[in-house]
Amino acid sequence: MSDWSPKSWQSRPASQQPAYPDQSALLDTAAKLSELPPLVTSWEVESLKEQLAEAARGRRFLLQGGDCAESFDECESNNITGKLKILLQMSLILVHGTKKRVIRVGRFAGQYAKPRSEDNETIDGVTLPAYRGDLVNRIAFTEEDRRPDPTLMLRGYERAALTLNFIRALIDGGFADLHHPEYWDLDFVKHSPHAEEYHRLAQTIGESIRFMETISNTPAGQLNRVDFFTSHEGLHLFYEQAQTRQVPRREGWYNLAAHLPWLGMRTANVGGAHVEYFRGIRNPIGIKLGPSMTPSWLSELLDILHPDDEPGRLTLIHRMGAHGIARHLPALIETVQQSGKTVLWCCDPMHGNTEKTAEGIKTRKFEHILAELEQAFEIHQQMGSYLGGVHFELTGDNVTECTGGARGLNDEDLKRRYKSQVDPRLNYEQALEMAMRIAKRVAEMNGGV
Repeated sequence: MSDWSPKSWQSRPASQQPAYPDQSALLDTAAKLSELPPLVTSWEVESLKEQLAEAARGRRFLLQGGDCAESFDECESNNITGKLKILLQMSLILVHGTKKRVIRVGRFAGQYAKPRSEDNETIDGVTLPAYRGDLVNRIAFTEEDRRPDPTLMLRGYERAALTLNFIRALIDGGFADLHHPEYWDLDFVKHSPHAEEYHRLAQTIGESIRFMETISNTPAGQLNRVDFFTSHEGLHLFYEQAQTRQVPRREGWYNLAAHLPWLGMRTANVGGAHVEYFRGIRNPIGIKLGPSMTPSWLSELLDILHPDDEPGRLTLIHRMGAHGIARHLPALIETVQQSGKTVLWCCDPMHGNTEKTAEGIKTRKFEHILAELEQAFEIHQQMGSYLGGVHFELTGDNVTECTGGARGLNDEDLKRRYKSQVDPRLNYEQALEMAMRIAKRVAEMNGGV
């Protein structure tokens, strides 16, 4: 790695980067950001890497979830608590179903930048820069708001720090009330044909928790400190570079803006700036794999980003869509198997199942999300591989952005509480139901009920 530095990406072609009108202001802001304290620590990063290594060996299961794109305006306590709550509740259900310890990774405290298909957007004959997330510009369609503003990187850092501070306070304070299913909102269950199974699952989890509390004489929230880790797409390279540090008594460089940064399909070019940046950091990293990912492309990425086969280093997050996973995934699994390298396989059933209604509203169908997940488990099992994680876009609120689920939301329901500015998310009820369906599926695969 002697030829790598946090700035070496600048010698490569960089896609999906904002066109800042004032380059000196960009460099000044990045310099200020590099002097601020890191958001996470290297020992937290290494702890996550160790847990992901166990998941890659089939001993743990990864749950990764959160907003498609965070908003500065939604950095408030109820929103943060809601996301943390649903991730914890889903993880308890998955612990029960998989009989494995669950790694909880949030898409929060940094998911402020988004890739775009086009650099510009035209409305009523007016063309302005596309909205690239609150880290870059503002969503209002005015020339001033859409102009990339480097000082927003500082605001993004501040919002991430506030979010992390509150999350750590909640974790240290315990989650006893959130552990107990009797405090969960299960009203949606009565609308499902699986209602009896859902109630039985919740009852069993509750009984297990009460048993542990009884024999330990300790409330569930105090039995053990819950680990939560952060992740975001490492898209804005000046932001990522500014938080990339060397730390005492450890070799190499760490991105200390997040525990688990990931690489999207749009920026996974082998000769590109993002791959160059990612190859040099010591963090565990993820790569999104879409239908256009080829075996030869993946093989090159394995050589560049996972050369030493370090345990826990690489998570491959496939996102093929319910109608494409059987066609595209097996060849990629074979590529990894032939390489002899160990990776953690994770399924993102959200992005490949995005569609638009007749009125042009972006949505996803619950049954398509579930269908891709079920096929993913089957394909990995048939090929002697292990699907060790799931990756969702979700919220703790009962928004109406995805259709289906126990309540049977339809296209008309989307107009009631559609709040996402980018992609549709599973709401609280849909996310909880999805976890129950996954738990049931894994239990069946393992010979359970």
